Amino acid sequence: MTRLFNDPAAFADEALEGFAAAHRRWVRPVTGGVVRAAATPAGQVAVVIGGGSGHYPAFSGLVGRGLAHGAAVGNVFASPSAQQIRSVARAADGGAGVLLMYGNYAGDVLHFGQAAERLTADGVETVTYAVADDISSAAPGEAAKRRGIAGDLPVFKAAAVAAEQGLPLAQVASVARRAGERTRSFGIAFSGCTLPGADHPLFTVPEARMAVGLGIHGEPGIGEQSLPTADEAARLLVDTLLKELPVDVPAPGGQRAAVILNGLGSVKYEELFVVYRKVAALLEEAGVTVVDPEVGELVTSFDMAGVSLTLTWLDERLEELWRAPADTPAYRKGALGEPGPASEPAAPVRAAEETEQPAVPEASEASRQAATTVLAALAALAATVDAHEDELGRIDAVAGDGDHGIGMRRGSTAALRAARAAQERGAGAGTVLIHAADAWADRAGGTSGALWGTVLRAVGAALGDRDAPTAGRVAEGVAEASAAVRRLGGAEVGDKTMVDVLVPFADTLTAAVAAGAGLTGAWDRAAGAATEAAAATAALLPRKGRARPHAEKSLGTPDAGAHSLALITRAVHGALLDHPHDQY
Repeated sequence: MTRLFNDPAAFADEALEGFAAAHRRWVRPVTGGVVRAAATPAGQVAVVIGGGSGHYPAFSGLVGRGLAHGAAVGNVFASPSAQQIRSVARAADGGAGVLLMYGNYAGDVLHFGQAAERLTADGVETVTYAVADDISSAAPGEAAKRRGIAGDLPVFKAAAVAAEQGLPLAQVASVARRAGERTRSFGIAFSGCTLPGADHPLFTVPEARMAVGLGIHGEPGIGEQSLPTADEAARLLVDTLLKELPVDVPAPGGQRAAVILNGLGSVKYEELFVVYRKVAALLEEAGVTVVDPEVGELVTSFDMAGVSLTLTWLDERLEELWRAPADTPAYRKGALGEPGPASEPAAPVRAAEETEQPAVPEASEASRQAATTVLAALAALAATVDAHEDELGRIDAVAGDGDHGIGMRRGSTAALRAARAAQERGAGAGTVLIHAADAWADRAGGTSGALWGTVLRAVGAALGDRDAPTAGRVAEGVAEASAAVRRLGGAEVGDKTMVDVLVPFADTLTAAVAAGAGLTGAWDRAAGAATEAAAATAALLPRKGRARPHAEKSLGTPDAGAHSLALITRAVHGALLDHPHDQY
């Protein structure tokens, strides 16, 4: 378990601060993550990687020559926010465009996609690529739904070396796709990991058993088997990967592969070497030539006891890229010459968003008065999240990664702080919500961060700053929030997500207001519908997000995002009762 921490919500930030202080030869901190200590040479594509904390050496430890130009680092097991990614990419940009690379998880897809849109609007040509190498998380026909695990490393490296060779952005992205298409991973675990501040692991494995097909966010395995010997574990890993070859790779025999035996956090190096001796023998028996194998901790999951095996099937070009030297804090290979004059240390970079307060437009007196109610609602929201943080984490851990509570706490706390600052500067109700939305998305990261940022922004846009809010305006904002979340996340009612609560809440609120109810009464009815809908998600199988590969495990347990939304709707109703306004 994680024993050394201060505030669990600050763990990721403090870990990144300490990492940067310890590795100044390679990296320098910027808002949202780290970039190389020396500036990206002019005209070179910048490869920016990223993901949640808890996976070291991924992602910050892979920044340096021969690998990434920068890494955006999110909260524990949560994607960095779009603003964090944008900040890191702008600091790493050498004028030839940016390739954003990350593991294929819903939150990362959302935030990296949004960051790419913002960077493009900034005039920085940007392409994204999601690594999806975990064969246990989806069938071959649904490979685009697979998770990214330790296969991140060979794919990141191939793209980064291509960038350093001077290839243009389109060709660097093509190299990434080629490496990703030829990379497969599979893992097993013997115990789950424990998040900072938690007193129990996210999942447990029965005595003398092992979990098969696990992720890197503390998700339980797809199934269980009897505890193997080291040789039996090696055979399971190798045989499973050899059963699924890329379409352009013939049956093993004369093939060459980059091989990674990855420790997930608490399997010791000696144990890994015992397993690898059999892995190497089995691959040799199959006619596979191993090229520059890596055995060690490369993509971890805190203190999870487990291992994964990755094979990247090489062609001549991919082998060249895999063998190329690299020099980063956590991954070094070969020998690199001294940096040239184009790589002089860069001046410290701070994003404009870090030093400038967001603008506060002029607001009417009525809207400023309503902002006090908005602030009270956000305070009630944050207090409810804080009170239920552990419960939300436990629910999320049944089939997910257990970080929903801590992510919601980070987001709601940041939202309340930003809203209070805006209100003190004379902001109207709409601006208070929009500032809260941006802070939530930025500090929470992850899928829930992106979606809650969308919800608050939609309601804030509907309220505006000119007129006194009305029940109709609020209902319109909530309805737009419902539609926007479905557009952004791609989920619909029945997928076992927060949408299963947001849609009936919005529909009930709209209908009650249309029937003449005031906001407080209409919100009460809608909160009741939300509570019922959240409970009903216990009977659903998840079809989206990290819980999808573990669908059966979640039966009987409500969706964490749906449950938190229902709790929040009831808390906000309490704030409306305490802060009545005639216009509501």
